[in-house]
Amino acid sequence: MRGNMNNMMKQMQKMQKKMMKAQEELHEMTFEASAGGGMVTVTANGKKEVTDVEIKEEVVDPDDVEMLQDLIIAATNDVLKQIDDKTEATMGQFTKGLNMPGMF
Repeated sequence: MRGNMNNMMKQMQKMQKKMMKAQEELHEMTFEASAGGGMVTVTANGKKEVTDVEIKEEVVDPDDVEMLQDLIIAATNDVLKQIDDKTEATMGQFTKGLNMPGMF
């Protein structure tokens, strides 16, 4: 019985190292999303930090600031969803079948 417990602990430590490596790799990834046919582009890293916002000059209309705001929101939400989807796909492999609500 004790040998099984030691073996299980080693397996858990191994899995934890793999999870940490996968998370580090996710954090280093770059994600990009655009809205308005490329008029607004938002870039973020896997930590959900926005690293760049690119706005085409022709979309800047002082009389229609709302449209620009909407495009920025749409692109930002899209890039955050991409990060969530990639995180779920990558980290979900470690929690498959464990039935742990709230994990990733």
